[in-house]
Amino acid sequence: MLWYKHGRTTQSDQHLFNLWSFSKVQAVVFLLGLTLTFLIMASYVLTWDKKGLLLTPSPYHLKVADVPSNTTAAVAVSSAVGLSLKRNSIDMERLTRLIRSKLEYPARRVPNEKDVIGTDSHLFSTIPRHFLPGVKSPCWYEDVPAEKSRDPYDGNLFAVRSKNFKMVCDRLASAFRRSDNGGGLSRLRCLPYFYIIGQPKCGTTDLFHRLLLHPDVKFNIMKEPHWWTRKRFGYIRFKDGFQESFPVEDYLDLFDLAAYNIQGSSAGNSPRDRHRLAQLITGEASASTMWDNKAWSYLHGDREEAEPPFLAQDFIHTVQPDAKIIIMLRNPTERLYSDYLYFKTANKSAEDFHQKVVESVQLFQSCLSESSLRSCVYSTGLSNSMPVRLNLGIYIVFLLDWLTVFHREQILVLRLEDYAANLLGTLEKVFNFLNVGPLSQQAETALTKRPLSNTRRAADRSLGPMLPSTRNLLWEFHQAFNTKLATVLDNQAFLWSNT
Repeated sequence: MLWYKHGRTTQSDQHLFNLWSFSKVQAVVFLLGLTLTFLIMASYVLTWDKKGLLLTPSPYHLKVADVPSNTTAAVAVSSAVGLSLKRNSIDMERLTRLIRSKLEYPARRVPNEKDVIGTDSHLFSTIPRHFLPGVKSPCWYEDVPAEKSRDPYDGNLFAVRSKNFKMVCDRLASAFRRSDNGGGLSRLRCLPYFYIIGQPKCGTTDLFHRLLLHPDVKFNIMKEPHWWTRKRFGYIRFKDGFQESFPVEDYLDLFDLAAYNIQGSSAGNSPRDRHRLAQLITGEASASTMWDNKAWSYLHGDREEAEPPFLAQDFIHTVQPDAKIIIMLRNPTERLYSDYLYFKTANKSAEDFHQKVVESVQLFQSCLSESSLRSCVYSTGLSNSMPVRLNLGIYIVFLLDWLTVFHREQILVLRLEDYAANLLGTLEKVFNFLNVGPLSQQAETALTKRPLSNTRRAADRSLGPMLPSTRNLLWEFHQAFNTKLATVLDNQAFLWSNT
């Protein structure tokens, strides 16, 4: 309140007014800061709960320094939005020593084949132990039950969710009915001859579509069924929880179009044509197959193992020990930024990416200080807690686990950088690995002129590159992992460079 004397304010009154005004501004700033802090904390809680992260709580938490009680409201607001965390330094020398101390570990214990079969008896009773001789792809004949004779694809869960695959199923069902001569019905079934298993944002989509242009490769039309890692367990997206298990029969239906072409090798063609058709192959390219084993933690959360007792490759190898495996990798620093830009939908920026990288590295360090490297890489709780998928770039852990069941010569490891710099040369390696014939000049021209698949969106390109500080941090984090990867593959190119 102001007191007036003869219509003018005294000097003493003016001093009181200034103090009162200053206190009011402080109070408003403090209340605004407190309100903003509450809203941010509430949004994080709601976001985590919405994503289902609380289903698998993580024991790994960041230790953020407490804000002193006499800190001003402006500093409190800055802390609330995470500036203090962004500036929080990571002792990379200490972290590097920790990584190197955990990098040498015994190979995983491969489960007994009987134990693998015991987890899914229906899968292993549906797929035979031996395949047709004289046919390059792993194929066999299967009797069709009478109730399925009109439409063997009725109720296929992939067809329910894909209009394109539903149309393929309708055409195959029509052809199947025309072949019914009143006797017992059977159809040719095939597994993929090869699997492109990862990693995400490493060029697997582009490779998939270019391989389609080779006349000996007959793909299913669905690039990523994610059956071995998710859908057979009843998960499509883990954040949505359990939905419906996709049976192995539905997965095999994906390759019936290729099987229909291969079956022509025994249907009245000339010997030359029969031989050519018998050499046709098919494959799939689920980029989750290499790394994603989260389903086990959701289905068997009561088990005490820190690491998944069974991995996707255990099942693939048991049904198909001669499978060909293709892995596409890229500089893990660039892979992570591309992954962030592709899967994050709003409020993207180089600064936000840096903040999330710092938090993820700190969470991983917290885990690694208490647990083995493999348990941290496979930890569902840690994976759900990290705001970016840092663990997907620790390629060496996943590769070594695949090498416990498949021979080195069955696995082709490529670099996206080589694929981009020398497309034809890299594809020639793939063709030789798959033992398919050379391309005609016309097919080679079509292959090279095909536009790139799944490239970075224009809006994401406008954000520019990551911050130099982020690049340096990720380079130091991955250096020891890349060194071991290059040693295992006997190829120094997998060291990558910090540019």
